[in-house]
Amino acid sequence: MTNNDIISLLYVDDEQANLFLFKVSFEANYKVYTANSGESALDILKSKPDEIIVVISDMRMPRMNGVEFITKAKKQYQNIIYFILTGFEFNDEIDQALKSNLIQKYFTKPFDTKEINQAIENSIAQL
Repeated sequence: MTNNDIISLLYVDDEQANLFLFKVSFEANYKVYTANSGESALDILKSKPDEIIVVISDMRMPRMNGVEFITKAKKQYQNIIYFILTGFEFNDEIDQALKSNLIQKYFTKPFDTKEINQAIENSIAQL
């Protein structure tokens, strides 16, 4: 990956306002795709398997939470870097996802754009 390559990332959240805020906050640095559910996110990954290299998912969503979604996605797309973003407390499920390397890191809402940018840059540098 060269410095001129634009990184494509996918943000998953069931709240439309959060999707909008995330896209506005990061679209200057990344090509941002958004999905409002784990199911929709899996469809986007299927349609762009070689483009998206970073996925950030909300933790609490109906039908499929962030860890469940990432577990499914990572079975098919192992080369993607995965993160969780949560508005709730750190819990055992997130702890296990970190320990098992399912996710690289978790972030809390309201999110810090500098923290997320740094984490993405650090993870991509390790690819």
